[in-house]
Amino acid sequence: MFVDKVTIYVKAGDGGNGCISFHREKYVAKGGPDGGDGGRGGNVVFTVDEGTNTLLAFKYRRKFIAENGEGGKAGKMHGKSADDLLVPVPPGTLLRDADSGAIIHDMSDGKPFVLCRGGRGGWGNRHFATPTRQIPRFAKNGTKGEERDVTLELKMIADVGLVGLPSVGKSSILAAISAARPKIAEYHFTTLSPNLGVVAYGDGGFVAADIPGLIEGASSGAGLGHEFLRHVDRCRMLVHVVDIASVEGRDPIADMETINGELEMYSPELADRPQLIAANKFDAVDAETFDRERFEEYVRSHGWDLIYISAATGYNMKEFVNKVGAMLETLPPVTVYEPEVTDEPVISSGVETTVHKDGDVYVVEGEWLFNLLGQVNLSDRESLAYFGRVLTKYGVIDMLEENGCKNGDTVSIYDFQFDFVK
Repeated sequence: MFVDKVTIYVKAGDGGNGCISFHREKYVAKGGPDGGDGGRGGNVVFTVDEGTNTLLAFKYRRKFIAENGEGGKAGKMHGKSADDLLVPVPPGTLLRDADSGAIIHDMSDGKPFVLCRGGRGGWGNRHFATPTRQIPRFAKNGTKGEERDVTLELKMIADVGLVGLPSVGKSSILAAISAARPKIAEYHFTTLSPNLGVVAYGDGGFVAADIPGLIEGASSGAGLGHEFLRHVDRCRMLVHVVDIASVEGRDPIADMETINGELEMYSPELADRPQLIAANKFDAVDAETFDRERFEEYVRSHGWDLIYISAATGYNMKEFVNKVGAMLETLPPVTVYEPEVTDEPVISSGVETTVHKDGDVYVVEGEWLFNLLGQVNLSDRESLAYFGRVLTKYGVIDMLEENGCKNGDTVSIYDFQFDFVK
């Protein structure tokens, strides 16, 4: 089964809580606080698995949750930090925000990517000892790990995309030029998922993808091809395979117009991609019915390159590979998508906030705020500015004003106090 788009839930581990402990040893009076810090929660890290080309592994498992950090211990001992949770995905997988669809990261670079960071461990009570507070009976809880819904979208990494109507010979061509063995039969839609093949050329090679047959209306959802048009997005060039023998009674020019029309409706940029017309089934051409001059004139008028081949007999296949390889040498590398989401801390779902007054202090509480405070560096100007923007965005400033908070009043958010200014 081929799966190329799926939405999953990921959550990093929570940080361990700090420990409340006091040193106890014979002949040592008033040993003082010695509570250790909690361990860091595990990150959720996406890695590239070169041996896969489908997201089938995510069809039945939709939740990925890293382990929590261990709590601190007595004797100033730190809790154990949790191991990162590794999530392997195929090369070319895009990580998108499930709500907005914005690209978070493109796994085409082959490097691990930390999607959700684990929570930081809380401080033990030894950190809170001061000359005037020598017996702190409190510690800090660990912060919660980031969590989010993310859509995985596979866009295969191939240099060349073989496109065309069903039964024109795309799978036969791929089998003839590479070690790939796609299913080949004399009926439509034999290929139900894209197939990749590595083609030897010069001192290296290139990757070709056999895209399932397109039909008229594919860009709007007809047939199978619309499910796989996304896999052509990265291709540096297209090989447009045409049945010039008209085995099914179709006109080769009309076939090309149909496919290019669907590509244009799906993506104008994709339709402008360099094309090589592979006139297949040359061995079965009837010279009386095939108007070669008209066909070649149509191809020339669009500025496309043309080569006559026969995947069945091997005619011109070596020349075909050389022609494709030579074209690729003049083209830019495979597309890598830039992130559309900033690397600011993730706000967990659920932003319920409460405001109440305790004496002269306005106290703001909310689970998301507790988590947010663990992700920002309040001693850094930029981080503090981000914190202020979040308070405004999620209505905390408005709630304070509604409760009577004025400039100069003290606001407390989980041990962080500041003067209200607007």
